[in-house]
Amino acid sequence: MSQPPSLSRRLLLGSAAASGALAAGIGAAAPSASAADGQAPRRRPGQKSMIGVPFAAHRTVRVGVIGLGNRGSGMITGWAAVPGCTVTAVCDIRADRARRAADRLESKGHPRPAEYGGSADSYAQMLRRDDIDLVYVATPWEFHHEHGRAALLSGRHAVVELPVATELRQLWDLVDTSERTRRHLLLSENCNYGRNELAMLKAAHDGLFGDLTNGHGGYLHDLRELLFSDTYYTDSWRRLWHTRSTASFYPMHGLAPIAAAMDVNRGDRMTTLRATATAPKGLADYRARFVPRDHPSWKETYINGDLVTCMIETAQGRTIRAEHDVSSPRPYSRINTLAGSRGIVEDYAGPAPTGARIYVEPDHSGHSWRDFETYRKEYDHWLWQKVGDDAANNGGHGGMDYVLQWRTVQLMRAGLVPDIDVYDSAAWCSPVPLSVASLARGGRPVEMPDFTRGAWRERRPGLDSAPTDMPPVG
Repeated sequence: MSQPPSLSRRLLLGSAAASGALAAGIGAAAPSASAADGQAPRRRPGQKSMIGVPFAAHRTVRVGVIGLGNRGSGMITGWAAVPGCTVTAVCDIRADRARRAADRLESKGHPRPAEYGGSADSYAQMLRRDDIDLVYVATPWEFHHEHGRAALLSGRHAVVELPVATELRQLWDLVDTSERTRRHLLLSENCNYGRNELAMLKAAHDGLFGDLTNGHGGYLHDLRELLFSDTYYTDSWRRLWHTRSTASFYPMHGLAPIAAAMDVNRGDRMTTLRATATAPKGLADYRARFVPRDHPSWKETYINGDLVTCMIETAQGRTIRAEHDVSSPRPYSRINTLAGSRGIVEDYAGPAPTGARIYVEPDHSGHSWRDFETYRKEYDHWLWQKVGDDAANNGGHGGMDYVLQWRTVQLMRAGLVPDIDVYDSAAWCSPVPLSVASLARGGRPVEMPDFTRGAWRERRPGLDSAPTDMPPVG
């Protein structure tokens, strides 16, 4: 099987499963019409939905970690710091990373986890242990489907970094595998647990913005220096994606909070997507100005558009604009804009205390923005009130990493339904392959799958929980 351009053998992990997944991954060729026709495959006999299925209660949640690069190594101390959670095993193809992760946990007073690494099947060896309840996957994107699926098949729940998969068939496979194994797979979408995002969601569900009509989110992050670093992304895996396809690789940080506020999969669903892309200029320009001519990146040709925009329509007549740009000089933003018949909130809008601004009727008039601070205090989510201080001390990205970890662990301990399920995870990640399909057709709309197979019409809880929903856990 052919490999993606310049992808090293070491990064491929050497396994046949990995090679197969990569060979079928995002490519420059146009996908077939069936790849994005929105049709749901039939369930196998006995296969049932995971909507509303609670976790089995756990006194202690035992976590195994696959992938200890920048993201994985940064998250392990957060998992270990959550009450009622312990990291029992860590794994990376580079054994020295597993050792350093174990050393770090031990130095902070946590039990030393078992170490796995050095071979293609190290993660499979780890999954044979009987002291893991939850698997956290933080490997490069091309391995998320393989590792998440393996966790489910081993009888564990899985929390998988973004995206959970890069192909539509892989997303369906994770949905079906979750349903067959009766284990949950959750996208590790920390931005859904951001303080502004949760307050925005509560305000929207309280009717502050009236009937919601549109939202705008994105991942606008100047990663050029990191993409060309020889040490930050192992084997330059993230930069190499820009040589393979024009796609919205990473729209979830901006899309998911908007979708949650709109109750996507809980009364609404995303139905069509059309994508546009600018010319690929940013990475080549940065390389020409700052990267030595003997650097291996000079053998690469970048084809992904700097700004890829997805316009998404929903069954309730709403629109969501999701943007992705990591190749341009700009301040960081996830945009986080939500609008309705009575007002609008816009995040990343300036230096105000919350960084967000708002305009709602009848409170405001005169076409003048107000600071979001008063409204955030009113709609501050109980999770931040309860664990905000701990989050500041234990979590990255302003604490939302830890809030996600804390909430996931406590849901498992209490035996409750997850806030984010496999259907949310698949829907939020589907713009990755669907943007490829739309762009290959000249930006024409493509149908978005209904991963719930019709259950999206049912109103049900999501991230808008209340503290009374969670019984005390010892």
